[in-house]
Amino acid sequence: MTVAGSRLQPTLFERSRPGRGGGKIPHPPPDALDRIPAAQRREVPAGLPELNEPEVVRHYVNLSQLNYAIDTGFYPLGSCTMKWNPKLNEWAARLPGFTELHPMAPDAVAQGTLQLLWELEQILCEVSGMRAVTLQPAAGAHGELTGILMIRAYHEGRGDLGRTEVLVPDSAHGTNPATATMAGLRTVSLPAAPDGGVDLDAFRAALGPQTAAIMITNPSTLGMFESRIGELLDLVHGAGALAYMDGANLNAILGRFKPGEAGFDVMHINTHKTFSTPHGGGGPGAGPVGVGEKLLPFLPAPRVLREPDGSFRIEAVGERPSSIGRMRSFVGSTGVLVRAFAYLRTHGDSGLREVTDDAVLAANYLKARLAASGLYDIPFEGPCKHEFIASASSIKKRTGVRTLDIAKRLLDHGFHAPTIYFPLTVDEAMLIEPTETESIETLDAFADALITIAREAESDPDMVTSAPHTAPTKRLDEAGAARNPNLRWRAAATGSWTPCPD
Repeated sequence: MTVAGSRLQPTLFERSRPGRGGGKIPHPPPDALDRIPAAQRREVPAGLPELNEPEVVRHYVNLSQLNYAIDTGFYPLGSCTMKWNPKLNEWAARLPGFTELHPMAPDAVAQGTLQLLWELEQILCEVSGMRAVTLQPAAGAHGELTGILMIRAYHEGRGDLGRTEVLVPDSAHGTNPATATMAGLRTVSLPAAPDGGVDLDAFRAALGPQTAAIMITNPSTLGMFESRIGELLDLVHGAGALAYMDGANLNAILGRFKPGEAGFDVMHINTHKTFSTPHGGGGPGAGPVGVGEKLLPFLPAPRVLREPDGSFRIEAVGERPSSIGRMRSFVGSTGVLVRAFAYLRTHGDSGLREVTDDAVLAANYLKARLAASGLYDIPFEGPCKHEFIASASSIKKRTGVRTLDIAKRLLDHGFHAPTIYFPLTVDEAMLIEPTETESIETLDAFADALITIAREAESDPDMVTSAPHTAPTKRLDEAGAARNPNLRWRAAATGSWTPCPD
């Protein structure tokens, strides 16, 4: 049985048959249950489905075929950098020396891992232009929080307690305002100028002695590099505030722009986006944070240190009293960091520049193709960085077909949709990021699909608004599914299996 057809396969519970799959190899001794204290035994057997091994394996393999994956197709999700990553790095992260090392092992038996982490810090410092790096944060948003907490500690350490505001451009990542709020600070939103950059007049009006920091995503989620970045940073530092750079779009500037050298005081790096770990699978991430000289004393503890004799150790508790403390267990998501190390060492300086050059080229190629079609609105003219915005606003006005409809119809063409309705400042937005790993043939096929769908919207809008037509399920109530998920199955009174209503 395959996943092809108009309906999904039955669940394991529906396929279960009493007595099937009950045998074990080797068989347990007859008194196995008697060896377990009565108080620790179930009164009623666990309600598990009973199947043989081939049925279970086939069930899960078929389920896996329902998923769209980077190994099977193109992910043009803007702001996410969903690129294909070399399998070699997965092999490196699975080496027994890394996977079998206990996180509390003495430094003397963890020298290889500690050396890798220390060297990774040095590489990330070189890439970012920062003075030092902490590997602790578990993701980009966690890195943001780490950076803002260090900024708050910096101002408090100077007795400058009136700095309670963080300026956030409306083209920044959506997690930035939440980060400032979690750190106990107030967010002040800055509007974009017509060219997509920060409105300098609004910025000057908001900046003052109450400003703790500005958080800038550069390039922004509009796909634009902030051309006024030098003037912005001069104004920030002139007002006594600090500058945080969201590094989620680092894939656009590798080897071409170093935030630390430009004047940023702190930034996070999404290693699970930029440096190899697959992004979006719900697994572990890592968001190392780099800092300049001012924030160096406040880095989270413990750090990995190199001794004069060349050995490595983990910083002792209380060794650096000015630290903001621990942000995560142990030293971070080591498996993710191993992948990042392998990726960076493989590419080297010239390879990272090529990553950026190819990512920017691919984005501008797609942007030019859609602009030439005349079917989509392109809000910001001129070259973009690694991603760009196309809008279906005009299509919606003419035909009633929305961006969501186009995203669903893309499934019928074999493509995952780009990020839709983000950033919120552009009506019917599609944020498209092809990354550097896709071929010209893939880019052309994706552009052709978008152009075909736009023409379908004009000639047969019902075809688009009722999509997808080839997926195992039709269009779902996504809001309802998010708010009222069916998380488990249980037996009904009739003995059949039905979705649990809670």
